[in-house]
Parts: sequence; C-alpha cells; structure tokens
Amino acid sequence: MTSLRSRVGFRYAMIVAICFGFTAWLVYHEFVEEPQWFKQQGVAEPPGSEVSEWIEIGMFVTIPVLFAMGWWLVRKSLRPLGELASGVERFNAQTLGQRMPRSFNGDEVDRMAAAFNAMAGRLEQSFQQIREFTLHASHELKTPLTVMRSQLETSLARETSLTDSQRAALESLHEEVLRLAKIVDGLTLLTKADAGMVALERKPVQFDELVREAAEDAEVLAQPGGIKVQLTRCDAAMVIGDRHRLRQVLLNLVDNAVKYNDTGGRVEISLQRDGEFAELVVTNTGKGIEPELLGRVFERFARGDEAQGKAMEGCGLGLTIARWVVEAHNGLIRIASEPGRTTSVAVRLPVAVPTELNEHSP
Repeated sequence: MTSLRSRVGFRYAMIVAICFGFTAWLVYHEFVEEPQWFKQQGVAEPPGSEVSEWIEIGMFVTIPVLFAMGWWLVRKSLRPLGELASGVERFNAQTLGQRMPRSFNGDEVDRMAAAFNAMAGRLEQSFQQIREFTLHASHELKTPLTVMRSQLETSLARETSLTDSQRAALESLHEEVLRLAKIVDGLTLLTKADAGMVALERKPVQFDELVREAAEDAEVLAQPGGIKVQLTRCDAAMVIGDRHRLRQVLLNLVDNAVKYNDTGGRVEISLQRDGEFAELVVTNTGKGIEPELLGRVFERFARGDEAQGKAMEGCGLGLTIARWVVEAHNGLIRIASEPGRTTSVAVRLPVAVPTELNEHSP
C-alpha cells in the first residue's frame, strides 16, 4: 500500500517527465528540424528568429521546473500528515500519554492533530477512571470474600451434623468464593501493572530449575485424568527476573495444559537454549483452540466454548497475566493450535549475560 505522498510524487514526476520530453522535442524541432527545412527550401531564416526561439524554449523549460517545485512543496506539505498517520498507528492503551506533534499554523493537519490529542486526553482520563474503579472495587471485595471463605472453611471443618447434600453445597460455595477471590487478585494485579505500580525483582533465576518444578507439579495435576507428562528437554538457562512471577507463568501454562486436555492425553514440556534466548514450549493434546479465538487468547476473560461449557476452574485472566510477566522480562509469548490435535504455547526469554550476573552478584 503506497502512501499519499508517494502517489502525489509519482503523478508529479510523470507530469515533469512529459514536460521535459515535450521541451526536448521542441528544442530538436527548433534547432534541428526547422533549420534543415529552411535549408531544403533554399530560404533563409527570418532575422531574430533564433532569439525568439530561445525565449520560447525558456518559457517551456520553466513549466517542468515549476512542476518540480510544486512537487517538492506538496511533499513538504504532506509530511505532517504522514507523521500524524505514523503516530496514530502507534497509538494504543500503553501509549495514551503520548501526543501528536503540532505545527500550530492552524491548517487542517494541525487541527486534526489537535483534535486527536484532545481525544487521547479524554481516553487517558477514562482509562485512569477505569483503573481506579477496578482497584477500589477489588479492594472492597477482598474483605467480604475473606470473611465468607473463613466462615465456609470453619463450617466444613467443625460441623459434623451436615448432611451429604449440605456439605456438597458448602463445598461448592467454597469453590466459587475461591474462584471469585482469584478473579479479584488477577484484576488487581493487571490493573496495577497497567498503571506501572507493580515492581518486579531483577535477580538471577535458574530458569531450568523452575521448569523442572513445574513439570513435577504438572504430574500431580495430571494424575486424576490419567494424563502423561513428559519433560522432553531441559537445557540449563539463567535469566534475570522475578522468580515468583516466572513461576506463576509456568504454573499457569502447565495447569492449562492439563485442564484443557483429554483423559489419557499427554503434556510435553521442553526448554531449549537458543543462542541468547531460552525457549520454553508446553504442548498438550485435546480439542485445541478455535481459529476465531486464537487471536484473542491473551485478552482478559477470553475463554473458548470448551471452557464455558464445562465446570472448569479459572477466570480467563491466566494467559493475560502470563503475557504481562513475559513481556515485562523482555520476552515473547505465542500460541499455536491444531483443532482436535495439539496446542503449543512458547515462551522466549533472554538469558542472562555475564555482565548482568556480575551486577547482581552478592
């Protein structure tokens, strides 16, 4: 797709080329063809005709020169529009505080930039209000949820006169309270992360040890469903980051790999050192992810039909949190799925270099 400046420049170039071609033909006609014609006819050229011809040619030469100047002026005038378009393309929820450059000359481009900046300011204010509301709401919900959880756990532990149906009802309520508490904690974390209020540790972490621990946890989670967990490869890899958050990512990935799997299926975990990066791949069998959902799996509360149609734990925030943690460690997370066969999540993190290890050494 070509830009407006390129299209205008191309058209101007075509016009200039035609003008130069016409001027070249005129010069050839006036100084080659016409003198030959007069010579063949045995007639002398009128006196002063050469001067008038030069004046005429000079006038025609100014035409492409003017067009070339016009082409330069148009491209210069359109440059702010190109800069505005580039700025709009970079605009997202993380760049709400940025503003488009203005010329303050009052033209249409400057007015458009001013209008966009005003809109960005309103959006930034709205996002800030949403963050504040989410934080306040999460804070207010934590206390009653903690009280409900404590009372339910006390009742389940002390009440011996409960019938089976009553105990099942209390256990179901307890599970829902735990799920709500998990949602509140996830929303609080993401909201603080969006506002830059979460500080991550920057310490050396033996990433392959975390992967082995996560594989052991996956084996425990997989036992009830008869799912086979296999750690196919685990290269030594040291990264600089927050051990707790990285472990949170690994637990989320292996939990999803077991949860969204078939009975008797399998989970494969691999950690491979690739130059300056360590790449973790978690693959599981199962129904996979629908193509229309695959591009939204890292969005908040994005869950597939399989998750919505079954009584599965989770709130749709795990992969969103995982992406934030990975990107906060200058890494990359991606997902691929073959419906009805396998789903793979790959996490690519930069490994620690000697200078970083020296900086963080005790």
